[in-house]
Amino acid sequence: MKIAIVGTGFVADYYMTTLANHPELVLTGVFDRDSARLKQFADHYKVATYQDFEAILADPSVGIVVNLSTPESHYSLSKQALEAGKHVYCEKPLAMRYGEAAELVALAERLNLVLGSAPANALSDAYGLAADSLGGIGKPRLVYAQMEDGPVFRANWQGWRSVSGARWPGLHEFEIGCTLEHAGYALSWLVSLFGPVDSLTAFSALTFPDKGPGTEQIEMASDFSVGCLHFNSGVIARVTCGLAAPRDRSLTILGDSGTLTVVDLWDHRSLIYRETTGEGRTMRTKLADLAEVRLARFLRCKPLPGRKMRYASRAKRIKLPAYPSQIDFAGGIAAQAIAIERGTPMFNSGRVALHITELVLALNRGGSLPQPYRMRSTF
Repeated sequence: MKIAIVGTGFVADYYMTTLANHPELVLTGVFDRDSARLKQFADHYKVATYQDFEAILADPSVGIVVNLSTPESHYSLSKQALEAGKHVYCEKPLAMRYGEAAELVALAERLNLVLGSAPANALSDAYGLAADSLGGIGKPRLVYAQMEDGPVFRANWQGWRSVSGARWPGLHEFEIGCTLEHAGYALSWLVSLFGPVDSLTAFSALTFPDKGPGTEQIEMASDFSVGCLHFNSGVIARVTCGLAAPRDRSLTILGDSGTLTVVDLWDHRSLIYRETTGEGRTMRTKLADLAEVRLARFLRCKPLPGRKMRYASRAKRIKLPAYPSQIDFAGGIAAQAIAIERGTPMFNSGRVALHITELVLALNRGGSLPQPYRMRSTF
């Protein structure tokens, strides 16, 4: 499958790093409206460039347009690509408005094209192991999902660069908000495991308006959000996103007969622990609880409950971005290419992608929507 990339910003390096894992994908070229950035990217990776976006659409060899532009451009560029007869893989969110995202999905269906969406972390080995391990904890009842990125605005983010030299778009991320940028990583796992959401109750706020020098004139989006999701399957999940609390990208699933803990949703082969009522608590957990009683104080650093789950096979050697973004970003494009070739559905496309987009947009707007918010999309 031949692909072309539009947008060579910070995230594009993650795709280029992981593209090597999928030799079945052939990159025909890239384009960015910033000519200096485009040259820097192309020189670094030794890849061809397109003169403009229209040149990509006019190239008959391109099967998938990979839309890595800014979120505000996702809708318009994806729509043009679909109308040109191209399949589209789009970074999150599909669009900044639900109506626009729904329009894209309907357009793809009408033209018999596949509209896929990031993130790809639900295609990870960790997701597979977690899904296979769910049976040991009985019926899932309650889920806690964290997407806390830490106080990045207090770090030297102005100096952050990608491997090819792109600046981390901190100002733009503060304008867009952490929920639109990060909630999808948790939601992609949740809807894959538990199905569609019926309703959610959400709250969001701008808690730290001062993000440091150079941000004084920026209209900031919410930097904290929390939502309680009610799934059709009966599962209840709490999802938090933030840019202030200590970094935490864990997932905890509590069932009738046990608990499953995924340490890091951004780790392709994250540590996963399972504790079941039948097996009882591990000795290290018992000792930690006993130490708390003896010391009469809460111990912040304690072993995770349960036994570490083992992956069925040794880790396949693949290239991943440096910590903390250890996700096979190009894996989503590869899954789309396989679905197109075989004529089979791709899970994180179409109506599923729309459902996740609607959830992200609802969480981002928080209390400005009627509560509880009833989902319009399903799959």
